[in-house]
Amino acid sequence: MGVKSLKIKRHLQDYPAPATTWVDYLPSNIRPYCYLARVHRPSGILLLFYPCAWSVTMTCYALSAPMTTAWTHLGFFLIASQVFCAAGCIIDDMWDKDIDAATSRTRKRPLAAGDLSMFQAFVFLILHLAIGIWLFMQLNDYSFILGISSLFLIVLYPTMKRVIDWPQAVLGMCFSWGSFLGTASVAEAVDWHIYIPLYMGGVCWTIVYDTCYARQDRDEDIVNGVHSTAVIFGEQIRPILIIFSCVLCSLVSYAGVLNGHGVPFFIGVALGAYHLVGLIARIDFENKETCDASLINNTWFGFWVWAGAMVDYVVKIQ
Repeated sequence: MGVKSLKIKRHLQDYPAPATTWVDYLPSNIRPYCYLARVHRPSGILLLFYPCAWSVTMTCYALSAPMTTAWTHLGFFLIASQVFCAAGCIIDDMWDKDIDAATSRTRKRPLAAGDLSMFQAFVFLILHLAIGIWLFMQLNDYSFILGISSLFLIVLYPTMKRVIDWPQAVLGMCFSWGSFLGTASVAEAVDWHIYIPLYMGGVCWTIVYDTCYARQDRDEDIVNGVHSTAVIFGEQIRPILIIFSCVLCSLVSYAGVLNGHGVPFFIGVALGAYHLVGLIARIDFENKETCDASLINNTWFGFWVWAGAMVDYVVKIQ
């Protein structure tokens, strides 16, 4: 047995068994599909949703749109985030089947464990993409084209883990696309000088939360030849993530200034910044469980920014 195989075997033995979730109580023929779509982990859905929510709320604020407009679009993007997050996870697992099987955290995923075939996953993916495209068709023509263009990034991301050292940046481009799509769905246009800074802030946020999350796989990623910021940041991971957090908050604040926001918006950004910096300062990067938990904890940054924008919007239209 080679050195690589020995290292992988050691990691597979050391990693704790997956915790029981509500999905385990579902019928056995449904269970693998739910795990493939990650319905048991709301973090991915929320991380995809919040850039949409920021954008929708900021646009409604700028246009003084009725509250019903905001809530209708927020509900729409919450559903769309579930669908496209699942589609992205299916594509990622199809690309990474062999790598997942050699990684302790992911070896129990349905494709890696052999619970589903590639054909079954492909059919499940087509179903999600069909629903997603139907959802985009409910939007205006400008938003439909903008939404369809994001599918390229969804497919591109898994390949980047094999090509570049910064795949998290590509993931950020994908997960932050809602910064454009949210405003387009409300205004039927994108005010680029406002929403490009918001989008770039979202990219920085993705680099922060996915690097924290991927840190638990760093040693195995090195063995398996997977590229990641969790690898290249090395022992300087904490100060680098603090810098990205500062850039993130600056970009989101700049977008708020350009959009004419008031004090509540910036209080929301400040609360998000406080939470994010505190999270990075406390996280134990040598502990797999805390790295894993950091993903759901990072969603609170998105919530606080959205909450600040929503309070600002409510105050304005009263």
